[in-house]
Amino acid sequence: MPIALITGSAGLVGSESVRFFANKGFQIVGIDNDMRKFFFGPEASTAWNLERIKEEITGYTHYDLDIRDRTGMERVFKEFNKDVKLIIHTAAQPSHDWAAKDPFSDFTVNADGTLVLLEMTRNYCPEAVFIFTSTNKVYGDTPNNLPLAELDTRWEIDIYHKYYEFGIDETMSIDQSKHSIFGASKVAADVLVQEYGKYFGMKTACFRGGCLTGPNHSGTQLHGFLAYLMRCAVTGDNYTVFGYKGKQVRDNIHSFDLVNMFWHFYKNPKIGEVYNAGGGRHSNCSMIEAINMCEEIMGKRMNWSYSETSRSGDHIWWISDIRKFREHYPEWSYTYGIRDILFEIYEGLTARI
Repeated sequence: MPIALITGSAGLVGSESVRFFANKGFQIVGIDNDMRKFFFGPEASTAWNLERIKEEITGYTHYDLDIRDRTGMERVFKEFNKDVKLIIHTAAQPSHDWAAKDPFSDFTVNADGTLVLLEMTRNYCPEAVFIFTSTNKVYGDTPNNLPLAELDTRWEIDIYHKYYEFGIDETMSIDQSKHSIFGASKVAADVLVQEYGKYFGMKTACFRGGCLTGPNHSGTQLHGFLAYLMRCAVTGDNYTVFGYKGKQVRDNIHSFDLVNMFWHFYKNPKIGEVYNAGGGRHSNCSMIEAINMCEEIMGKRMNWSYSETSRSGDHIWWISDIRKFREHYPEWSYTYGIRDILFEIYEGLTARI
């Protein structure tokens, strides 16, 4: 039985990967030490999700390890060795706000941890497919220089611009921009993953996500836009919108659709590849539009406030162009749209809270 080794296995994309690839006949080895609780506090803990995984997934093997622990990670890779056919690396410090408070933790988790995994893969299972969940923050704030127009509920790119129909593609420069400390550490990891592909001939890919979301997200103020927004809608807690009049646009991809991308790549892998991976024109919204949708689902007004201070390095408008991935893997398609995602998050929260 092939083994899929998944880091961050109790998180949003990690747990989706666990379930998806277990259903495809893989033995799952999970790595997760609930660093999300350390980053964001008890409300962000993924312990509840780990318990569900252990109950639901037959043969799931879990290691409470820090990906920076070279000795511990080497023990795992030595144990399973060439039986590991797939590594899905989702473990990360994911917040650009948090990163500025502790750059050492941010960089060592995101960059050093990725290097540890790449070296373990190269030494023990070099034929395995290595998939890395990168981020659109590798492009820094360059998207904010695009020609944007203010509409009633959102910022939108000029209709004559090349990005209007499909969104931002992978040719956008990652240089000479403000990334946030988090963005810089993810750039380092992203380039390492590419380089291990191109230099060593390994089957690696970076999936540069927009907003990754779904009902298994432990959303918190500093990370998890839609999940935290809906949590506030359900609990009545205040939600703060930061800057840009609440009209900043995000594309949102359900974790299932992202992991399905991973599956298609695994079946026909490439060397050192890069893909933008978001909701694209299919699934996107502004902050205000998301609030309106939450209120429609809840049937009541949300408790939210506005701060003029925007987050440093934040995007005003981001929509991913996923045509490159679709060209390589034409059988892949979206399963969820933005309203489907929000309603599923709502159902998950009301069942859990």
